[in-house]
Amino acid sequence: MQTLRWVRRVPIFLAICMVSAVAQSTQDLPSAPSAVQQETAAPKPMPAPARAAHASVTPPPAQQQTSDPAVKASESSTGPAKESKPETDDSGAITIPVSVNEVNVVFTVTDRHNRYVQDLAKSDFKVVDDDKPVDLIRSFRRETELPLQVGLLIDASNSIRDRFKFEQESAIEFLNDTIRRKYDQAFVIGFDDAPELTQDFTDNVEALTNGVLVLRPGNGTALYDAIYYASRDKLLKSAQGDSVRRALIVVTDGNDNRSHVTREEAIEMALRADAIVYTISTNFASGGESEKYDDILERIAEATGGRSFRPFQLSDVANAFIEIQEDLRSQYALSYHPPDFVKDGHYRTIEILANRKGLKVRSRSGYYAPTE
Repeated sequence: MQTLRWVRRVPIFLAICMVSAVAQSTQDLPSAPSAVQQETAAPKPMPAPARAAHASVTPPPAQQQTSDPAVKASESSTGPAKESKPETDDSGAITIPVSVNEVNVVFTVTDRHNRYVQDLAKSDFKVVDDDKPVDLIRSFRRETELPLQVGLLIDASNSIRDRFKFEQESAIEFLNDTIRRKYDQAFVIGFDDAPELTQDFTDNVEALTNGVLVLRPGNGTALYDAIYYASRDKLLKSAQGDSVRRALIVVTDGNDNRSHVTREEAIEMALRADAIVYTISTNFASGGESEKYDDILERIAEATGGRSFRPFQLSDVANAFIEIQEDLRSQYALSYHPPDFVKDGHYRTIEILANRKGLKVRSRSGYYAPTE
C-alpha cells in the first residue's frame, strides 16, 4: 500500500518540478547583444553616481552574466506566446498549460490634420504580420481609459543644466494631470553618467513629484542605458494585464556619450517590454549637431510606435507633455494569431493599415517571437 501511494505521487512531483523550473527561468531577462561581444574584452564597469539617497542602477551588459536575447525572448511580454498559471483539478492533478500564439497591439489613428479618429470599427483595419496578411482579427476594442504604466526618464546631464528646472516643472504637471490613484502607475528615472531610480512604481503623485524634484544636473548622458534599464528591469518585471498601456517618456537632448548599450539594443528592449517611447527634445537650436540628435530621438520613438517632439522653445515642452497625455487616452487595441508562425526567436514586423483614405496608424513596428 505504501508503494502504491508513492507511485501515485510521482506524476504530481514531476509536474511541480517542471513548473518550478519554468518559474525560475523567467527570472533571467535578455542581456544586450553587446554583452556577448564585450565579455571577452572585459569592459570596465559603469561608474555608479555618487548619490546615496536613492537607488543607483547600472545596466546589465557590463555587470550581468551574458545570455542570448533570442533564447530568452519567450520570457518577454511582447511576444505572441501567452501562458496561464498551472491549475489543479478536483482530483489534485496538476495541469500544465499550453501556450497560445496571440499578438496584442495598441495603436492610435489620426487624420490628415493630425486629429485623433476614435469612431472606427474592426472592419476598418487590416493587419500584416511579417509581410503576410492576417486572416482574422480575433479581438478589437476602443481604449480611451487604459490603465497606464509610465516611466518618466529625465536627462540630468550637464548639457541641459540651463533648462532643467522648467523641464522638472513640466514633468510634475504631467504626472498630476495623468496618473490616477488606484488605476495608473509611474516611476521616475534621472540619468547622467548612469540611470538612477529616484521613485519606483507608485500611484502616489506626491512621491512621484519628489522623485522629479530630487534630480540634480550631473555630467555625461547615458540615454540608451536609461531606456534599456527602464524597459528590462522595471516594465518587463512588472505585472501586466492584456489591456495596460506601457510608455516611456524621455526628456533629453539625445547626445548619448556614456551608455554601455547601443541605440538599437535600447529599442529592442523597449519592444520586448511592449513599451511605447515618447521623446521630447531639449534642443531648441536647429541644424548642426542638434539635428543629428533629434533624428536619433525620432528613430527611437517611431520604432516603438511613439512620437518624437521637437519644441521650438522652452515653453513648448509643456505642450509636448499635454499631447502625450492625449495620445495615451486615444487608443485602439486588437489581437490576432500570426500566420506561418515559428517559435524561432526572430523579429517579426507588424503593420496595421486603415481601409479609409487619409488615415495614419501609429503602432510598434514589430515583436520578437518566443522560442520553444
